Amino acid sequence: MSLCGMDEAGRGCIAGPLVIAGVILEKEIEGLNDSKKLTPKKREELYQKILEGSKYLIVVFSSGEVDEYGLSKCLGKGIKEIRETLQADRYLMDGNTNFGNDGVDTEVKADSKYQEVSAASILAKVTKDKTLVKDGEKYPEFTFASHQGYGTKNHIEEISKHGLTPLHRKSFKIKSIDNPSLF
Repeated sequence: MSLCGMDEAGRGCIAGPLVIAGVILEKEIEGLNDSKKLTPKKREELYQKILEGSKYLIVVFSSGEVDEYGLSKCLGKGIKEIRETLQADRYLMDGNTNFGNDGVDTEVKADSKYQEVSAASILAKVTKDKTLVKDGEKYPEFTFASHQGYGTKNHIEEISKHGLTPLHRKSFKIKSIDNPSLF
């Protein structure tokens, strides 16, 4: 029975793309795990092995598309595109929602339990990070390679000093900037 594992990366970012990946493994790949539990070097090694040893689809939504459609709509569209493109007996998305897609099961922490979901987690994370770092080269005043678009203290300070770039999600509110404390 073939399984198409799915996962996303970039949902919690304030800059950069949202990436959803689907993977059907065609051969055993040693070392797969939730992308957050792997070093960047290990993710990169596994990324290449996954590309060579699977059927996969990577769906990318720009920060502008996330602003226009919203996270949930983008995630739903990405899952739907994967479901319609990759033929499998079962579809499993990491987390607790399939964003309105019938025929897609969900499971919290599936990225640590199923190799296919782990592989999707890695493809999504590496794609998100590479895309943001490459696009971020146009904005050398931002250290996208270190904060990966997440709302770290350093990233918030960069925004305060330099303003938002086209890579930032304008629909995301940043409390310390949009609603500064009086104290």
